[in-house]
Amino acid sequence: MTHPSSFVPISARIRGLTAQLEHGPSGTKITTVPPKDNGGTGESFSPTDLVGAALLSCALSTMALGAGREGLGWGDASGTVEKHMSPPPRQIAQLVLVLQMPKEVKPEHRPRLEELARNCPVARSLHPDVRLPIEFRY
Repeated sequence: MTHPSSFVPISARIRGLTAQLEHGPSGTKITTVPPKDNGGTGESFSPTDLVGAALLSCALSTMALGAGREGLGWGDASGTVEKHMSPPPRQIAQLVLVLQMPKEVKPEHRPRLEELARNCPVARSLHPDVRLPIEFRY
């Protein structure tokens, strides 16, 4: 059973192939469309694109939160994610992250921050068959 404070309502409505998602607490909206290689237009994020985006965002924000809690040097970071789908039946086979780390990160703190990224909540939530290589660039 989930903790009551961890419940976040998200709603969706689909018209044609375009789904509009709404984050209950903030009202923020995201649109998804199936990718071209699966019969969609590819004019927005696909649902599986959002999984990759969630992993990238989670890895970066988990490191930033951990650095703050543990008093480690941190600054601005960025990254990319490359999603690879399997042949039918379609599923995410691999999400390749490349993270440009802040210059403020001291060499002795790198292993701890990398551990936080590799074990962020999204990474821990994905099926173990999904490969998750991460390159950290300092």
